[in-house]
Amino acid sequence: MTPQTATTETPRRMPAPPPFPAFHAPGTPEPASEVSTVHREVSYAIAVGFRRLAMDIWLLRETAGPVPVVVWIHGGAFQLGDRRELPPTFPKDSVFRLLNEAGIACATVDYRHALEAPFPAQLHDLKAAVRYLREHAAVLGIDPGRIGAWGESAGGHLAALLGVTGTREDLEGGLGVSGHSSAVSAVVDFYGVSSLPDMPPMDIPAGLVSGALVAAVPPGMTMEPGPMLVGGTADPDLLAAASPLGHVTAGAAPFLLIHGDSDGLVPLSQSELLAAALTAAGVRNELVTIEGADHCFFGAEGQLDGILNTAVEFFASEL
Repeated sequence: MTPQTATTETPRRMPAPPPFPAFHAPGTPEPASEVSTVHREVSYAIAVGFRRLAMDIWLLRETAGPVPVVVWIHGGAFQLGDRRELPPTFPKDSVFRLLNEAGIACATVDYRHALEAPFPAQLHDLKAAVRYLREHAAVLGIDPGRIGAWGESAGGHLAALLGVTGTREDLEGGLGVSGHSSAVSAVVDFYGVSSLPDMPPMDIPAGLVSGALVAAVPPGMTMEPGPMLVGGTADPDLLAAASPLGHVTAGAAPFLLIHGDSDGLVPLSQSELLAAALTAAGVRNELVTIEGADHCFFGAEGQLDGILNTAVEFFASEL
């Protein structure tokens, strides 16, 4: 028998997989109302080790050209909430709908909570969201030169930070889209914190927070939103660095601040501090005080339509 000659096969070289994306394209919108279509669950930033960061983009069904866009930032003490949730006093989808009815698009944005990552992660997320909107402006039909920020409570704090750090390259972060500005042209801040070192301790009523709700909080960690935001410490320097007040310059965006005079969680003095700093820097701003209103404008529900319309009219004027 003739021995067979052994042969060595060259292994097949498989094509290299595509690189893992840092964000996804907007996709296809779905109808939401007579005036709105919505891109839902848009992944505006994807980072190793974290959940993907999503936004919903509420667009006008019919436009004559590129429109302004406002980034809506939810509250929740940097610990709770998501982009789809408005305060319990607000009608469902009211912010998104009212902006669209005024000819303004709206991007409602998720960001990392305090136990997911300490500050400045939250600001990095929102700056990535603004850059994403500029990157995809042509596809979305929005004007990259007319972007505003609107937030309530913790979201007001973060909207204010966007408004005062537009030129701070050291606070951009590296998430998602690069190569665009994260500056915004107008800010509405509903009862946000402006100076974490000046915040009184939060008085949480007994029974309001269940054991199941706080089960993921590390033993011994403070439940105070400010210290939790900066990694569980009360270091005044870290708290000040995470506060809009210390970043105010003459280059800040125009501000509208609206705050209740009976707010039991974030005192009216927080908005007064920011308004005074903006005025001292020569930045246009207006502080509207709502008589008898607690946090989320509880106690002033009858004025809510006017409050929301005031905010929308501010954006319509500024953008």
